[in-house]
Amino acid sequence: MLHLWGRLSSINVRKVVLCAQVLGVELPRSDAGLAFGVVDTPDFRSNNPNGLVPLLHDGDFTLWESNTIVRYLCAREGKLYPANLHQRFNAERWMDWQQTTLNPAGSPGFKQWIRVAPAQRDAGVIAQSVAATEPLFTMLDTHLSRQAFMAGSALTMADIPIACEVHRWWGLPQPRPPWPHLERWYAGWLAMPASRGVLDLPLS
Repeated sequence: MLHLWGRLSSINVRKVVLCAQVLGVELPRSDAGLAFGVVDTPDFRSNNPNGLVPLLHDGDFTLWESNTIVRYLCAREGKLYPANLHQRFNAERWMDWQQTTLNPAGSPGFKQWIRVAPAQRDAGVIAQSVAATEPLFTMLDTHLSRQAFMAGSALTMADIPIACEVHRWWGLPQPRPPWPHLERWYAGWLAMPASRGVLDLPLS
């Protein structure tokens, strides 16, 4: 039986929940992390020594790292996981880029707006995050001007982490430039019933 540990306020947990909903997989979830605790208990640490969410149980098998869990669920269900080697690693590339490039650029701004009290916010940190993030979304917009989805003409596992990043960045109370192709792509996500309860949530 599948079970997920993690709070929905975490972008990394949202990736896994969104993936499961797109796949049509039932995924019971228990809150963990921040105010919910759990992650510092010996039992949790024995399954994830990092003490982070999400953590997936599939029977006796445990897995951590959000994008890896997305890959696993897609491969397990035989959906959104490209069979063609080149297509698969095209998707893998974008998933790695989300985690190593886009997420670190946007995280400081997100934390200042959402997790820091207004009186303690650092406008300089927000400005640096905007300066780092906007060129990356411009790059995504250019990429999506040439194709419908991140890895080609069909939805794949690569689209899931990017959708969660867009949800987080666009939910911040700040202006942004027009990105028509990215906006078209994200509007497609918002029209999907599977996005409910994930991409329509306020940030916290």
